[in-house]
Amino acid sequence: MAQKNIDEMSFLDHLEDLRWHLIRATLGIVIAASLAFIFKKFIFDVIIFGPTNMSFATYEGLCNMSKMLGISDTTFCADKFPFIIQNRTVAGQFSAHIWTSIYAGFIVAFPYVLYQLWSFISPGLKSGERKNSRGFIIIASLLFFLGVLFGYYIVTPLSINFLANYQISEQIQNEFDVSSVIAIVRSSAIASGFVFELPIIIYFLTKIGLVTPQFLRNYRKYALVIVLILSAVITPPDIASQVIVAIPILILYQVSIYISAVVVRNQKRKEKHV
Repeated sequence: MAQKNIDEMSFLDHLEDLRWHLIRATLGIVIAASLAFIFKKFIFDVIIFGPTNMSFATYEGLCNMSKMLGISDTTFCADKFPFIIQNRTVAGQFSAHIWTSIYAGFIVAFPYVLYQLWSFISPGLKSGERKNSRGFIIIASLLFFLGVLFGYYIVTPLSINFLANYQISEQIQNEFDVSSVIAIVRSSAIASGFVFELPIIIYFLTKIGLVTPQFLRNYRKYALVIVLILSAVITPPDIASQVIVAIPILILYQVSIYISAVVVRNQKRKEKHV
């Protein structure tokens, strides 16, 4: 179908255009998921089950830090975790393989998904707005991947370490289902990835006039409460983990205030020149 001018496109034309962008984005995820499916050993043994081994980089770093501080009684320096991972359903391992590959495909293909989304939205923007938002895909992808790494190397090991060593009775042995372990890794990584998109979200909310830097400053104390709630949702219920997760989110909030202020300042400059 020949490319139409954005002003000449009907509502159905827009829907058709959106459909093709969604198809391309889905195809990108499927290709990345297929690669993840093929490299099963690396995905599971190295990535998914990496935080379940005491040789994981985060545990070694925290163990060394504990020794430097003179703390000898710490679970970060144990030989192994007091649990085993098992499968309790007939199709459990195959299902875990399929869904893990899909989530891994989404993470890897995230920049391409953003590109397709941006390709659909950008024709409706003014030339100046497209120029100012040129780095959207790079910055949004970078923030997402930073969030995923933070979730994987900080939130996930803290969660597993806390929950694996939490005990209400010595008579109970931990035998974790494989789907439960994968869910912790997956939710921690992807949730953190989306949380790190906060500056991008604030940028666009400011552009359309729903948020101002003064609004963000006035409601900073309420934002602090929301941050602590978010930290409690994506981390185990211990204060140390929640504080560690809350710190980068608060930093992102402060960065978002600065971004919002820059957007408002640039808009005022444009109004003066009109």
